[in-house]
Amino acid sequence: MSEGQAREPRPQRARLGQELQRLRVLAGLSGAQLAEALGINQQKVSRIERGLSPVTLAQVAAWADTTGASEERRQLVLYLAEAVVNEVITHAERFAGWGLAAEQEIVQREEDTARTLRHFQPCFVPGLLQVAGYARRILSFSDPAADISQALAARLARQQALYQPDRAFEFILTEAALRYRPGAGDVRTAQLSHLASVATLETVSLGVIPADAEMSALVQSAFILYDDRSDNRPAFVKVEAPHASLTASEPADVQVYRDRLEAYRQSAVFGDEAIDFVRAIAHETGPS
Repeated sequence: MSEGQAREPRPQRARLGQELQRLRVLAGLSGAQLAEALGINQQKVSRIERGLSPVTLAQVAAWADTTGASEERRQLVLYLAEAVVNEVITHAERFAGWGLAAEQEIVQREEDTARTLRHFQPCFVPGLLQVAGYARRILSFSDPAADISQALAARLARQQALYQPDRAFEFILTEAALRYRPGAGDVRTAQLSHLASVATLETVSLGVIPADAEMSALVQSAFILYDDRSDNRPAFVKVEAPHASLTASEPADVQVYRDRLEAYRQSAVFGDEAIDFVRAIAHETGPS
């Protein structure tokens, strides 16, 4: 479909958009006023209401709060949003109307809905664990034209959650993820030293799957399980692909990822053994 052609709204998004528009109108807010309150542009508001743009659970909750929605209508739009997030969101849709820094803030709001976050990452160190130099390079790969400084500040701000005593984080990484070196020069040593330090936090559980570990499940893609949610809504999983983001919230689908995590745990080392493994790689000779 060419850029000039009209996009047909997806049915679930269209229904959600209609309900969100109803909330805005009942609140007596213009699209511009709501956009300003939410920190997005008016075009994004219009596209959401027409079912043409994806919207996250955190954005829907903020929309309901801003419009003073009743508890009944709030639960309705959140229910509809749960259905919408099971649709695939393409890379182009995900970043339409948002900058890379705003995307980091959206991710933080999603993370804030879960008291427990479980990450599996076979490719590189996850954003919540990245040092500035490493994060800057990863972000530049995502969107070279973006304001990397703002996005970097937003990513580092997300890491404060690691120090909140009521939160829990599980990270299972492969040895390949630890050895990943983004770009020229050596940012890996500092990154792995930081990772070993963060892994000593009471809120953090780090598992490492050695390259020669016996596996009992396929290693296919990175994913995050948003569990034990503070708003008492069901757990969901986010899977990232180069072209799109997939979110799954159906219990049977979420269970697939719970089972996969358990299989990965059987192949991983934890505790002091994982920390020693990370430190050993950090102390290897880097590039000249």
